[in-house]
Amino acid sequence: MAILKTWQASAARLIDVAMGRTAADLVLRNGRWVNVYSGEILAGTDVAIADGRFAFVGAGAPRCIGEATKVIDAAGAYLVPGLCDGHMHVESGMVTATEFGRAVIPHGTTSMFVDPHEIANVLGMTGVKLLHDEAQALPINVYVEMPSCVPSAPSLEHAGARLGADEIAEAMAWPNIIGLGEMMNFPGVIAKDATMLAEIAATQGAGRTVGGHYASPDLGPPFHAYAAAGPADDHEGTRLEDCLARVRQGMRAMLRLGSAWYDVAAQIKAVTERGIDPRNLILCTDDSHSGTLVEDGHMDRVVRHAIAQGVRPVTAIQMATLNTAQHFGLEREIGSIAPGRRADLVVASDLANFASEIVIARGEILAEGGRLVADLAPYPYPAAARNTVHLGRRLAAADFAIPAPAGAREVAARVIGVIENQAPTRALERTLAVRDGMVAMDRQADVCQVAVIERHRASGNVMNGFVSGFGYTRDCAVASTVAHDSHHLIVAGTDKADMAQAANRLGEVGGGIVVISAGRELALVELPIAGLMSDERAERVAQKAGAVMAAMRQCGCTLNNAYMQHSLLALVVIPQLRISDVGLIDVTQSRPVELFAAAR
Repeated sequence: MAILKTWQASAARLIDVAMGRTAADLVLRNGRWVNVYSGEILAGTDVAIADGRFAFVGAGAPRCIGEATKVIDAAGAYLVPGLCDGHMHVESGMVTATEFGRAVIPHGTTSMFVDPHEIANVLGMTGVKLLHDEAQALPINVYVEMPSCVPSAPSLEHAGARLGADEIAEAMAWPNIIGLGEMMNFPGVIAKDATMLAEIAATQGAGRTVGGHYASPDLGPPFHAYAAAGPADDHEGTRLEDCLARVRQGMRAMLRLGSAWYDVAAQIKAVTERGIDPRNLILCTDDSHSGTLVEDGHMDRVVRHAIAQGVRPVTAIQMATLNTAQHFGLEREIGSIAPGRRADLVVASDLANFASEIVIARGEILAEGGRLVADLAPYPYPAAARNTVHLGRRLAAADFAIPAPAGAREVAARVIGVIENQAPTRALERTLAVRDGMVAMDRQADVCQVAVIERHRASGNVMNGFVSGFGYTRDCAVASTVAHDSHHLIVAGTDKADMAQAANRLGEVGGGIVVISAGRELALVELPIAGLMSDERAERVAQKAGAVMAAMRQCGCTLNNAYMQHSLLALVVIPQLRISDVGLIDVTQSRPVELFAAAR
């Protein structure tokens, strides 16, 4: 991989190429320039590239061509800036950053802003540094946001590490840290938590961007207080009014389309129906698993979706390029096809059905015809990043038995309610029978059990609860060591013996996802790196992840992308009801609650 020169080191050559005094390295001829500054599409455009940067964009590039210049005839195809993902987590793809890049480069993604708070919750600063260093070795732009909340809510869960203001200040000096990752502890910010405010101050003092995460529908004083605290963006909006509120308060509204989050359609109406200025809207994915990346795409998928909602193609592309670059202070480097910027460019014959035919990053052709042509060497994750699942003991069916209050015939249980295609859950209450002193699941009413098993310190602690929405119709269990954000082992199922077998299986393989039914293993994805990521190729991981989804459907689950919903059941920073290693959590009140509301 060629080392990208700074603009200062390349400026003299860029000037000479533009003047025709020196030949370019690469010239694209006769393209339709998608100009994200002016909002125009300009036919008959030539682009000259030198030292991995754009030297000339306009008509008349033949003067830039020499004997060694590579020339590509765009033949009237669109020349689009390389796409940027403004907020995402590599670990959600269940692959390393290198394999994530391998999967998304053919789809036109050339810049990503990643928050590694998943690996940080397992390995702390060591995990952040590993991903930071891996990102720098890639031929695309992968900027890292320092995780802000490890754990995400200190009083509601225990993670494998703990980071604070000192660590944030240290990381701001690292070369590839672009800002502070999503400030998920919004109740702490509103309550003026000293650590949260110190982290924000350290980031702003370093001139970096503070990422937001206000996961509440309350747009009253708490929202205004959160905005006053300094977060510059927010991706947790799900409604039109959420988008409007954020933009009006000077925040960038990040609209996400991930594997399970479909939040663009409702919020993009702020542009298509309310006519607001789209410059402060940014498209992102947040969480995309490997199956989505391999089969459906990445930021190209989000752009297509936004266009399908009625947004002008150029406007949708601005939201996935220039708007993102400007937000992070990188306008002079990425986000447009303009002189001096990094030569990140996508050739596409159709904008509405966006499909990348050639992908260029830093002046190098990385993909053609939807296939990667660059050689990406795997990143060597050390032994310290493996074998991180410590259960402390073998689990048995009895660990998932839930005793009823003495003398009760039935109980009113608090139940986590899954909402399809959204991150929030509902706080439900269901009447459950008591049999032999134990509270029973109710398969007919779609109430099964869920449990969090502590896996960082080998305590053997198991916290049990109930969940509704998966629709399992047979004896089964689904277990995962991906359980946002503290990433304990989480298992949901209709049979306690299957739940124990699933949990023990993940202890054996060092982490992953497994589906067990009637004592038989239906699918398994091994995730040996921090219990979060595979070291296999993205295509292979996607196949295994597809087998997990098929196995969940075989067990009766009809949810779209059910595994992503499963992995968020322990996310104690998004309302309403969750489960953690502390117990059942009422997120709206930021406190643990009893499993039973009443007993009769």
